[in-house]
Amino acid sequence: MKLKTANSPLVTLQMVKDHPDVQVYIDKADEFLGNIGYTEHGRRHANYVAHNAGRILRELGYEEKSCELAAIAGYIHDIGNVVNRPSHPATGAYLAHQFLRELGMPLEDVLAVMGAIGSHDEDCCEPVNVVGAALIIADKSDVHRSRVRSPKEIRFDIHDRVNYAVRRAELKLDTNRRLISLELDIDRDISDMVEYFEIFTTRMVACRRAAKLLGCTFEVQVVQENGK
Repeated sequence: MKLKTANSPLVTLQMVKDHPDVQVYIDKADEFLGNIGYTEHGRRHANYVAHNAGRILRELGYEEKSCELAAIAGYIHDIGNVVNRPSHPATGAYLAHQFLRELGMPLEDVLAVMGAIGSHDEDCCEPVNVVGAALIIADKSDVHRSRVRSPKEIRFDIHDRVNYAVRRAELKLDTNRRLISLELDIDRDISDMVEYFEIFTTRMVACRRAAKLLGCTFEVQVVQENGK
């Protein structure tokens, strides 16, 4: 596939999804993670993160190109898991470079996506740019029982138990107050807030740093629904 010219139209999320390699990367990465006991990291997670990363920047008034880059980074941020888990951010960034350039994305934009992907995970979770900040918040906010592969294992695995306890997770933006909030409905018969923060404190701190780069604050709100 030849590189397109610098005058080519904006590379979009749909163009990335249509690239013949991308879905294979995502599906195989999710398969490999499933084999070693991780929660779902497949197309559902990729679409969730892509949607919310783009939405965060769009609602905060960023230009459309930045919003699209955030959505793209969100969709492909976990492809490095096809190689191994510990180095998946850096590996994913390098893998993304090849097909983003094939699609004709300008190098400056490719580097913005690479930096975001390479800096999104807990061991190297730093918002290096606005694309990365949106990616971090969108990625770390995806906690929900639909990510649990085997509900039978929730008694034995705290990650599965905490995810399965979340009946609803909604990422909200109050643009007037510059506030990004993660609203959770947690079934406390399955897991309590102590376990949630045992697992997710590092991620929530990363979200606060990311929100700060966007000129916002970040908070977690826990609600109780259905009278529980």
